[in-house]
Amino acid sequence: MLRRPFAGIAFAAFTLGCALWSQAPWWPPLGADEPTSAPTTAASGTATPIASGTATSVTSGTATSVTSGAATSVASGDGPPASVTKLFSVAAALDELGADYVFSTPVYARGELDESGVLDGDLILVASGDPTLGGRDDGAGGLAFRDTDHTYAGFASGAELTAADPLAGLDRLARQVAAGGVTQVLGDVVIDDRLFGPANGSGSGPQRLTPIVVNDNVLDFTIVPAEVGKEAKVVCRPATSAFTIDAIVETGPAEGAPKITIDEPLVGTITVRGTIPAGHRPLVLIHAVDRPASFARSLFIEALRRAEVRVAASPLVDNAAEKLPPRGGYEAFKQVAEFKSPKFAEEARLILKVSHNLHAGMMPLLIGSRHGKRTMPEGLKHERDALSRLGVSVDAVSFAGGAGGDRADYVTPRAAVELLTAMSRHKSFADYRAALPVLGIDGTLASAVSRESPAAGKVRAKTGTLLWTNHLDGRPLLQSKALAGYAETKGGKTVAFALFVNLVHLKDPGDRERIGRVLGTICEKLHLTE
Repeated sequence: MLRRPFAGIAFAAFTLGCALWSQAPWWPPLGADEPTSAPTTAASGTATPIASGTATSVTSGTATSVTSGAATSVASGDGPPASVTKLFSVAAALDELGADYVFSTPVYARGELDESGVLDGDLILVASGDPTLGGRDDGAGGLAFRDTDHTYAGFASGAELTAADPLAGLDRLARQVAAGGVTQVLGDVVIDDRLFGPANGSGSGPQRLTPIVVNDNVLDFTIVPAEVGKEAKVVCRPATSAFTIDAIVETGPAEGAPKITIDEPLVGTITVRGTIPAGHRPLVLIHAVDRPASFARSLFIEALRRAEVRVAASPLVDNAAEKLPPRGGYEAFKQVAEFKSPKFAEEARLILKVSHNLHAGMMPLLIGSRHGKRTMPEGLKHERDALSRLGVSVDAVSFAGGAGGDRADYVTPRAAVELLTAMSRHKSFADYRAALPVLGIDGTLASAVSRESPAAGKVRAKTGTLLWTNHLDGRPLLQSKALAGYAETKGGKTVAFALFVNLVHLKDPGDRERIGRVLGTICEKLHLTE
C-alpha cells in the first residue's frame, strides 16, 4: 500500500498542444512543446493560459518508484480515466481467472447418432465467453493484433485487419464434429449464449456484450479504389450467406477524403455507398451485427458444411434459444467437439495493446460468471472485491463497465498508481507488464515517440482517449487523454506513473495527437531522470 503519492503534473490546453505545469522542481521542461506565450496560473484545479484566456481543468499525475517505494506528489484530483480503466478490469481478471486460464467452448450432440453418422437431433455450441474463438490465431499459440485494431475503423485512421482467419475456431470445431463420426445433422444447430446476460459496452467499436464472439461480432469491409470514375472493390470478411451485401463505391479524384456509409436497411441486407479517392490506401470499415448468437450460428453451419457435414437447418434463420436445455443440463449429451483458447495472458495482451473495448467490456461479466452472476452490476461488485484484494483504494474509483468511456467512470491518479504498484508484486505481473503497449514500439503507443527516442522501449503504459462533442460549436471536447504504466529511468529504477489530461476544448483535428505526443515527451523526461 502506498503511504505517499508522487510527482504531480497539471496540464493546460493550447491551440498547438499542452503546457506542463509542475510543483516538482526536478521535472525537466518540455522543450519544443512548451508554449512561447505567458506562463499559466494554477489554482483550485484549473489552469489558464494568460495569453489566450482558454481555461481547462487541470489533471494531476501521480507516480511512485516500484524499485524503492519512494514517492512524491502534487495535488491529485479524479477524472475520467478513459481506457486506463482497462488496467483495472484486466488486473481484476488476471487475479480472478489467472494468466493460465483457458476458455473451453464445447459442442454437444443431442439426439440419436446412428452407425452411419446421422444425428437425429441437434448440435449445440455452448459459448464460454471466449472473446476470440480462434479468430486471431497467430500460429504460435498467441493472438494476432495490429497497432490500430479493426474495431476502431471509422474512429481512428489506419485501422487494419490481421492475417488470421476469423473463422479458424469454428472450422476447427466443425472438423472435430466430422472426425467424431457425424456426417449429417437432421435437427437444428443452436448457440447457447446464456453464460451471462446481454449488456452494452462503451467506447468505439461494437457495443453489444455477449458470451459468443466471432470476429468481434462485426463484418469487415475493405474498400480498394480503382481508376477515377470506376467502381472500387469492396470485400466483406468473413464471407457468409447470412447477409446480402449491396456495395457501390465510386473512385473519385485523388484529392479529398473517403465518404462511405454502411447501413442495414433490412435485417440481413447491408448497403455500402460512397466514394474513395484514387490512390487511397485500402480502407477498412466495420458493421456491427446486432444478433451475435444468430451470426455465430450461421457461420458454424457454414463451417460444418465446409467440413462435409450435411446440415438440414438453414443458416438464414435466427438462433432458436427456446430449444436449449436447462442451463447446465448437458450431462446426458455427447460432447463431439471442443475448442480451447490460448492462455488468458494472451487475451490480456490483446486488450491492453490495442485498447480493445469489446473484450475489456466483457471482463466484469466474465468475473461475475465465475460466481454464478450474469449482469454487469453484479460482475463489477466482484471486480471491486478483486481490486480490494490487490490493495487498491476502491472508494477512490468508480466504474460502470470494463472498457472506460462511461460517465460513471472516475479514477484518481493515485489509485491508478496503487494498482500498478500492487500488480508489480502480483504473481501475474510478468504477463501484466508484457501486455502493455511499449512506447515507440507497438500498440497504441507505437507512434507516441520515434523509435530513436531514448525512451523508446523503456516505457510500458496504457493509453486512454475519451471525446464528446460540444454542440455549441460542433468541436470535440477532450474529456480525457490519459497514460498510466511503468517507466524505466536512466538511473535504473522502475517507476509507476499515471497522467490524466481532462476537459480540453480541441480546435484543430491534430490536437488530440499532439497532446498524446506531449504525454510521450513527459515519458521521455521521466526516463532521463536518475
